[in-house]
Amino acid sequence: MTPLLSIRLLRKDYADRRLFDIDALTINPGCAYVLTGLNGAGKSTLLRILAGLEPAAIGDASFLGEPVSLQPYPRILRDAIVYVHQHPIMFSTSIADNIGYGLAARGMAKAEAAQRVEEALQWAGLVHLRNSKPHTLSGGEKQRVALARAKVLSPRLLLLDEPTANLDGPAREQVIRLIPSLVNAGCSVIMACHDRDLIGLPGVQRLKLKDGRLQARQNRVRVA
Repeated sequence: MTPLLSIRLLRKDYADRRLFDIDALTINPGCAYVLTGLNGAGKSTLLRILAGLEPAAIGDASFLGEPVSLQPYPRILRDAIVYVHQHPIMFSTSIADNIGYGLAARGMAKAEAAQRVEEALQWAGLVHLRNSKPHTLSGGEKQRVALARAKVLSPRLLLLDEPTANLDGPAREQVIRLIPSLVNAGCSVIMACHDRDLIGLPGVQRLKLKDGRLQARQNRVRVA
């Protein structure tokens, strides 16, 4: 299997402090990963580097077998990788417009964009909120809007930073239920989290940042 994304010798320094020094990171197509580690280990920083939002030193990288650079961040990765912040930013428009924002920015035809937004609303269980304003939503609803906004872009790799943090039981469960369908549709997902239910999802591979190094535990079965 050709890896979706492969990076060697990934290092991140802050002044005279080395946050992490990763020999190799390999993400395969259609796989789910949880990225764990103590607070301050660099989980969010690593996701931001993969999304092109923060610089780092690397030896070399490839995407679907083709060499790529992370600086400057290439168009092929901007189109393929989507990052969802722990506290998603919402625009003061309708929920439907929020979900369709990225499609409009990419210049997609309105009819096709509207169809994708409708499918995403149904997928995320947000149809009844299509015309609502973000300030009226709960934390769990905002997180599902953010996931739907990412899903409509058909990413090859989705980066989720603490997707269930600060959510109550039912809201957590609603968000967690969406993850396997993304993977089954062929999207790879990396989730930085401490959530035991996400870590325990069937088929999820665990990546642990500890003392600046990345430890991997291979999965045995795919997410069902």
